[in-house]
Amino acid sequence: MTQTRPHPPTLYLREDELRRGIELLYFAYRDFTRDPDKILAESGYGRAHHRVLYFVGRNPGTSVSGLLKLLRITKQSLSRVLGQLVDDGLIEQVQGTIDRRQRLLSLTPEGRAFEESLFATQRERVAGAYRQAGAEAVAGFWEVLLAIVDEHERDAVLKQIGL
Repeated sequence: MTQTRPHPPTLYLREDELRRGIELLYFAYRDFTRDPDKILAESGYGRAHHRVLYFVGRNPGTSVSGLLKLLRITKQSLSRVLGQLVDDGLIEQVQGTIDRRQRLLSLTPEGRAFEESLFATQRERVAGAYRQAGAEAVAGFWEVLLAIVDEHERDAVLKQIGL
């Protein structure tokens, strides 16, 4: 079966081409989150829990305020999600050594295992897509994603992803 690929748009993007790209982002996100959503639902969690687990896992020892800044969510939203993850033994909080008011966050061994199970589903999907598209397409995709990020946030994003 021959697979049809979307034609690359010209630099003169028409509204229908922009809508096509936006729809592709929506559909990709729908499928990117489908498998972790199943695992999360079975455990009584949602996507907010997933984001917290992912970014605490990527930034062990981050402070609550650092996580708030990274996720750009309200303290109230984080408090509910973080409280549940702490109560369930997936995240631990320790007092800061320099500033004792700080709460530094890390995944517990159970939290690492749970986050890894969520990540594994997405790793396979993204790795397969990267292999199918090829290195040049992946580089272009990363450029587009970074260009979507607010300009004043790009340096922080690049630092977060290790570039």
